[in-house]
Amino acid sequence: MPQISDRSNYGKAGLGIDLGGTKIAGALFDASGMISPKKVLYLEQRTGPQVGQQILALIRYFLDWASERNLEVERVGVAVPGIYYSKTGTAWAPNIPGWDNYPLQRELMTALEPEGIALTIDSDRACYILGESWKGAAQGCRDAIFLAVGTGIGAGILVDGRILRGANDIAGAIGWLAVTHPYLPGYETYGCFEYHASGLGIARMARELLARERAVLKGAEQVPPEQLTARNVFDAYRQDDPIAVNVIRRSIEFWGKASANLVSLFNPEKIIFGGGIFGPAIQFLDEIYVEAKKWAQPISIGQASFEPSLFGSEAGLYGAGCLALQKADKKN
Repeated sequence: MPQISDRSNYGKAGLGIDLGGTKIAGALFDASGMISPKKVLYLEQRTGPQVGQQILALIRYFLDWASERNLEVERVGVAVPGIYYSKTGTAWAPNIPGWDNYPLQRELMTALEPEGIALTIDSDRACYILGESWKGAAQGCRDAIFLAVGTGIGAGILVDGRILRGANDIAGAIGWLAVTHPYLPGYETYGCFEYHASGLGIARMARELLARERAVLKGAEQVPPEQLTARNVFDAYRQDDPIAVNVIRRSIEFWGKASANLVSLFNPEKIIFGGGIFGPAIQFLDEIYVEAKKWAQPISIGQASFEPSLFGSEAGLYGAGCLALQKADKKN
């Protein structure tokens, strides 16, 4: 993990804000990297405008922190889960109730514009690959992909040195990749890939097998089936629980097939694996590569490397910080 730079007593900075489904993280950045401690606020079941107010509270905290150290914050960069529509300034975040078409840009600029602070918002997937290409595992790459597997699944895609966003800012929503058949109810909400191989999908597959076999996971005997998590499955896998092993083997197949599709489509130099599941699933990268090699364009897969995120859970935060710095530089 990169160290915090000791640059906290002068100059200008960008503020990165990474919004997730359960918490918001923030930190100050300059060209050298992170220059403040990270601060986290938890959403605690907040919805709609309450989440917007939490973001503003975190921004105010860092503006005060910077002012005490003679730092000028020029721009705020915000990473949001789901989709950020740059044409309308609105966000769709499926894990945050009330964020179906949330006017995030308008709300934040109401507070930032009087302070002379600019704002840039982007999807978390774009920020993941942006952060890794700036200071992380994709440094020096012009073509790379960040495969994020957590509660959901998404991909940040760097093509010829530019973030791929698509006609309507939805590029990288790879939870909807078709990686198995037949079509099942539930795919319309999560997508086929995410339904099976996200954190929620791993727990779902385990529950289905446990019900079929009338069994319980090792180490989770006291956990009600509806409360099982991916963490329970990984814990049971380490104890050679047969159902957990079955679920993880299937997940490796799905991750490998999806990676093969990405390699064949985009011919990346690297695929960077991150999100909460990678994490414990980093140990399977070699096996994921072997699976991908069965399905991918043979020359392209031979030239691609599969690597863990350098930042782990902070990839989106670094990307948000870079977003603010990049845009500030363009303005100047």
